[in-house]
Amino acid sequence: MFQKINWIREFINKNNLSAFLFTSIPNIFYLSHFKSSNAFIVITKQDQYFLTDTRYFEKAQKELKNWEVVLIKNDTFSFLKKFLKELKIEVLGFEKDGMSCEIRAKLKVKGIRFKGFSRVLKELRIIKTKEEIEILKEGIRKTDQIYKNILNFLKNSIFSNKFLTELQLRGFLVSKIFEMGGYGESFPAIIASGKNSSIPHWESSNIEIKKNLPLLIDMGIIWQGYCTDFTRTIYIGNPSSDFKKFYEIVKTAWYKGFEKVKRGVFIFEIDKAIREYFYKKGVEKFYLHAGGHGIGIEVHEPPKIFYKNRKDIIEDGMVFTIEPGLYFPDKFGIRLENIVIVEKGRGEIYSEIDLDLQSID
Repeated sequence: MFQKINWIREFINKNNLSAFLFTSIPNIFYLSHFKSSNAFIVITKQDQYFLTDTRYFEKAQKELKNWEVVLIKNDTFSFLKKFLKELKIEVLGFEKDGMSCEIRAKLKVKGIRFKGFSRVLKELRIIKTKEEIEILKEGIRKTDQIYKNILNFLKNSIFSNKFLTELQLRGFLVSKIFEMGGYGESFPAIIASGKNSSIPHWESSNIEIKKNLPLLIDMGIIWQGYCTDFTRTIYIGNPSSDFKKFYEIVKTAWYKGFEKVKRGVFIFEIDKAIREYFYKKGVEKFYLHAGGHGIGIEVHEPPKIFYKNRKDIIEDGMVFTIEPGLYFPDKFGIRLENIVIVEKGRGEIYSEIDLDLQSID
């Protein structure tokens, strides 16, 4: 925590600020490791304040030993304005990308000049600490176990001729997350059967999961405040030769991207390698999204794995997904996704679920 706070104080000094106000929930959690739906952090050159309401105040007081925990009384914004004024702040930095126009308008304080910044903690959050990486590794192991449970549940249902809907399978998935001690889904899981899988962000529905069709499962859990993201496409029945051909193309594309994960390489090279391979195979027009994304407290965070991202360079401590996919309208889609952790100059995969095509007969 002190490393993060010292970094912010250096930022304050470098930008001639009196203090910095954090309003975005992900950044507040990142700095404090405390979850609250109504909280603010104010960091000055000498002190750090965590402000929250009566619902969280007592718990925050017990857990945040290195913070001055402040109880928000009555109207949140009236209290916050008064609090900022009492600190005798002249120039207040704030998250331009983490504050709505409405909040900014409500926080006008006479005598305080507000100075906005975007992606303030990007440099810190993009490189995970050892503690964060251990949490993410554990989350990956939990996700693997939940996926195995899903496959077993699916097999037993099919063998018993009890056809589940996409939503029923998602319901089972969510129940397993809580059984494993997770805090819920990192995003609404995508359970997409048959032609639904051709829509990258399909919303799980009451459509039955039937035989002789592909099934795309895109899921993630929240483990100790950090997200996982994992995708496999399986086949219920015997896959056609066309499906197997395109599956192998997506699988090979994943490894083409993964081969680029080396310290010092530009991040866009991952997506570029995927695109070049799809182009070589004549299927590039069916690739509809970026090659992956950073992951941590949020399921989508920097770096973006995209050929237009010409800034970010791969470094140790980065954690991101690689997720190539092909989507054939009204037919099927195939996506494969793993989290990659950059350690000792190269990418490491901690999921034990291989990328080979799995079918349930």
